[in-house]
Amino acid sequence: MGSTRTHELDKPHAVCIPYPCQGHINPMLKLAKILNHKGFHITFVNTEYNHRRLLKSRGPDSLKGFPSFRFETIPDGLPPCDADATQDIAALCESTTNTCLGPFKELLAKLKNTNVPPVSCIVSDGCMSFTLDAAQDLGIPEVLFWTPSACGVLGYVHYRDLAEKGYFPLKDASDMTNGYLETALDWIPGMKGIRLRDLPSFLRSTNPDEFMFKFLVQETDRSKSASAIVINTFDPLEKEVLESLQTHLPPIYAIGPLHFLVKHIEDKNLECLGSNLWKEDPKCLEWLDSKKPNSIVYVNFGSITVMTANQLIEFAWGLANSQMEFLWIIRPDIVSGEQAILPSKFVEETKERGMLTSWCPQEQVLSHPAIRGFLTHSGWNSTLESIGSGVPMICWPFFAEQQTNCWFKGTQWGIGMEIDNNVKRDEVESLVRELMVGEKGKEMKKKAMEWKKLAEEAASKPTGSSYVNIDKLINEILLKH
Repeated sequence: MGSTRTHELDKPHAVCIPYPCQGHINPMLKLAKILNHKGFHITFVNTEYNHRRLLKSRGPDSLKGFPSFRFETIPDGLPPCDADATQDIAALCESTTNTCLGPFKELLAKLKNTNVPPVSCIVSDGCMSFTLDAAQDLGIPEVLFWTPSACGVLGYVHYRDLAEKGYFPLKDASDMTNGYLETALDWIPGMKGIRLRDLPSFLRSTNPDEFMFKFLVQETDRSKSASAIVINTFDPLEKEVLESLQTHLPPIYAIGPLHFLVKHIEDKNLECLGSNLWKEDPKCLEWLDSKKPNSIVYVNFGSITVMTANQLIEFAWGLANSQMEFLWIIRPDIVSGEQAILPSKFVEETKERGMLTSWCPQEQVLSHPAIRGFLTHSGWNSTLESIGSGVPMICWPFFAEQQTNCWFKGTQWGIGMEIDNNVKRDEVESLVRELMVGEKGKEMKKKAMEWKKLAEEAASKPTGSSYVNIDKLINEILLKH
């Protein structure tokens, strides 16, 4: 036994710290599993609030880890809260920036005095750049993992320019509705012709001190002092964008789709570690098994999107009137400030052809042969999982870089159609029909299948670009200490 223990202490030790929100925890856990599989000891740091939610959704044994993969927690600095919901993003960004460095350094000091290998590198979310100070103190490399798309990150990198060129703040609230946001920009290499409204949404403010805008200027600026940047994308999908980004940031490694790369790991211990903060309903997979191939539209607006009760009703009747079969995931907190209640007439009318549930194992759903199309908020994890399954999309972007993903899907990649923010049932109905059985839907399906093939190639071993990039990241950055 003695020798394996010594061997464990000889391992490189990566501390992985995601931004404390579902869409950031999922990809970070995948990257941590890959590093663990490649010989790293992992300490995975959740906030206390999310740690409690994970225990609740996955059971008390779910975060036990094992000797070379351990979970730790730090407080997020927000007032205590028992809700099973995503915290307010701006409040969370402000709190993590202002309060988390101290507890994070204390955790690193504690690790030094435990029987684990010395911490040799930090892998932190791009929005948790306070961790750079801790890496500097220890004299170790720090990689920032930006979990949005490369095009989303490029949008954030140009926030400073948008302010300098006078596009931010908006001069007047009427600029939100008078067509000003349709202004096309031709000065951002990698996204020529993009409109203001397609750039990450925090610029839509008349307040020069808009917190999220300033926060992202700060985080992208601080990213410049990281040892490297990793992005969950693959070279062919965002080639020009990655080249453009590379002129602003440290070495960038495209290492996606991570949900494909994780499949190379055959380790029961790692397979058991999950990250869903809501309890999954496996019944939807049985329901899909009973359906014909390419017959279902899957509807899920992710972990943060909220809508009004009226928008929920417009989506419901649009789906009902399309006459298509659907699987719709409705989170308990999807309607802002109230319970999500669907019209009983809708439930009655669609019970034969629709299934409603509160959360599901999305990767398995999207790769199910019954799924033909995806009505999505256009978050990056959902987009990549959809591409990886060859599933075209209708996009209803909510905030942040979802608007940017939506523009790229529609204009550059040929796999998405946008639905107006002011959602109306007639538009939902016609777009769902188009997606499922129309000519444009067929073209998008064909294109999605082409991207799927390229995604699989990028993640294939031993020569896929993303597979190679993870080894490069390890050898060129993480082991340089």
